[in-house]
Amino acid sequence: MEENNNNNKQNSVGLGVASMVLGIIALVLSCCFYYISIPCAIIGLLLGAASLALKKGGKGMAIAGLVTSIVSLVPAVIAIVLGGSLISELMNEAVYLPPML
Repeated sequence: MEENNNNNKQNSVGLGVASMVLGIIALVLSCCFYYISIPCAIIGLLLGAASLALKKGGKGMAIAGLVTSIVSLVPAVIAIVLGGSLISELMNEAVYLPPML
């Protein structure tokens, strides 16, 4: 009977582990590859929240996944905003250049 409880507890840490792994991947890729980072962070957030809400094992890993996912969204959003601003500024400069003689 105790062996069955141990197996259930070991199998239930999967959501927490997945959340933590996706959060770390999102954090590493957040500055350069935001198109990969944002989906990983969102899925990591969802898995971490589900793990905590369902009171599964691996609570520490689920919290780590939530934190890394949230932290990775900040540089990704900054990169998108700065990239959009830079492209907009370059387009404005290209349109308003005086003709060359």
